[in-house]
Amino acid sequence: MSNREPNWPAGAQRLAQELHAQLSLSNQNWHQLKNDPERRAAELFTGALVQLLQGGERTDVEALNEQGLRWLRHELKDPGCPHR
Repeated sequence: MSNREPNWPAGAQRLAQELHAQLSLSNQNWHQLKNDPERRAAELFTGALVQLLQGGERTDVEALNEQGLRWLRHELKDPGCPHR
C-alpha cells in the first residue's frame, strides 16, 4: 500500500477483524438484513478497515468504502435470490 511500515496499535487488526465478523451478514441473518443499507454499509466499511490495517491494496480499500457509501445513498439494493 505504501513504502513505509504502518504503526498500528497492538491488537488493532484483531479488533477490526472481530468487529467485521460481528457486522458481516451470514447465512442465518442474510434474509433479515440484506436490504438494510446501514448494516450493509457497516459491513463494507469494516471490511475496508481490515484491508487497510493488513496492508491491502489502496484500490480495494477505496472500492469497499465507495460501495458502502452507495448503500448509504440508497444507490444499491440487493438483487435478491436468483431464480432457477
